[in-house]
Amino acid sequence: MTLTPVQLTRPASVTDALLRQLVERVPGTGATWQLTEVYTGEVLVALPQSAPADIEAAYATARAAQRQWAATPVRERLAVFRRAHTLFVDNARTTADLIQVESGKNRRMAIEETCDPPMVMSHYLKRAAKLLAPVKRGGPVPMLTTSTEIRQPKGVVGIIAPWNFPFATGISDAIPALMAGNAVVLKPDNKTALSPLHGVRMLEEAGLPKGLFQVVCGEGPDVGPTLIDNADYVMFTGSTATGRVIGERAGRNLIGCCLELGGKNPMIVLEDADLAETVQGAVFGAFGNTGQICMHIERIYVPESRYDEFRDAFVAAAKALDVRAAYDFGPEMGSLVSVDHLGRVRSHVDDAVAKGATVLCGGRPRPDLGPAFFEPTVLEGVTKDMLCGVTETFGPVVALHRYRTVDEAVALANDTDYGLNASVWGGNLDAARAVAARIESGNVNINDILATAYAAKGTPSGGVKNSGVGARHGDQGLLKYTDVQNMAVLKKQVMGAKPGEDYGKHVERMLSGLKMMRRTRIR
Repeated sequence: MTLTPVQLTRPASVTDALLRQLVERVPGTGATWQLTEVYTGEVLVALPQSAPADIEAAYATARAAQRQWAATPVRERLAVFRRAHTLFVDNARTTADLIQVESGKNRRMAIEETCDPPMVMSHYLKRAAKLLAPVKRGGPVPMLTTSTEIRQPKGVVGIIAPWNFPFATGISDAIPALMAGNAVVLKPDNKTALSPLHGVRMLEEAGLPKGLFQVVCGEGPDVGPTLIDNADYVMFTGSTATGRVIGERAGRNLIGCCLELGGKNPMIVLEDADLAETVQGAVFGAFGNTGQICMHIERIYVPESRYDEFRDAFVAAAKALDVRAAYDFGPEMGSLVSVDHLGRVRSHVDDAVAKGATVLCGGRPRPDLGPAFFEPTVLEGVTKDMLCGVTETFGPVVALHRYRTVDEAVALANDTDYGLNASVWGGNLDAARAVAARIESGNVNINDILATAYAAKGTPSGGVKNSGVGARHGDQGLLKYTDVQNMAVLKKQVMGAKPGEDYGKHVERMLSGLKMMRRTRIR
């Protein structure tokens, strides 16, 4: 297929000079990757590709900076992020321009993505000092011993960020690691390296020491092994297949890792759900960010009694979506990230149709809109022998299913290897909570798709089953980037038998002491 580039004016803030300044931060030894504007296919800049030696040098620089950063008082480290919060909000429009140019998402979603790092900063600015402060606890002998829990930074954290939310994951995942006293080496996806590079520049403008936050670029198989082998901890967001490889390598290196992986996220509509609100939520759940959200909805289960009215309203809403390339807030859906990814999405739809599924709307690429546009697609009759019946499509494609009982709906929702996100819609919140509690998923939203769970920065967010290990957000979202040192103090030598004491008497005294401490609740 011959594609004619869309005639579209690039945002004024995305100048050639800015692009050069950003990619100059990436160490490379000659090889480059052509980073393109998704809407048009136009090459924006040649992105340096980092060789293993470049990555090792980046780690060496980061380690040198980390030693001084870890010695910096927590209050001074946090002051950097107070200044950064203002910079990130004030520069949100330029950040959104870069996100749109590199990813092709619509502007509404791009501006929302810019809000994530400030929200993460705001949360941990309130919690980090307390979480990182030493905690004094009792020791084995009351009054004479103490044990203090001391949080030490891991060292240098390797972060591998995906292309669907490059700024939110690339920067937001780094913020608690940096606050905890670590350095960071980030590998963004080649397609979407500009916005995280812009984020690093803003952090340095806010006072983050230069060298502490390194960015390396390259294809995963080329740079991943060196990145992991030099890291003290790894944070990865991406596919389950790649997550397994990263987890195995981290395990061999005896380092920890946090993996947010794929999903095949269900939505259950209950009998008493508000139809208009549910349809509106389902439209965002299926087509927000062109279906390229880890927590987006790919399966919708509707009771037989309401199936027809839901289907008709949902299909009508999908058909009415404003889908096009524009650097304004008009379009409701933008492009897929690349022509290659469009091929994956199309293959899932074609496979479903060939095996008997019905296309209720969409189902086709739209080269007239841009090289990687695909129509909002609603399918009926999807089964588990189809690719899109069991595998994450990660595009604007959703399947509708009928159910007879709530038990059946829950069983169908749980009939997957994944468990990242789920959504339950109903008027009776107690009944909806009861259904939500039965779903095998790390996140479950009631009368929302994903934002209520994901934007709750005080609560951990992660997957179960094949959707990942560990979590971001909440206290563990920062504490995972630390090691615990147990500093114990004995004030007087009272441990063990006294000189010349019969050891049997010592044992009796020790056991009696344990009983006494239990009775008095000292221990």
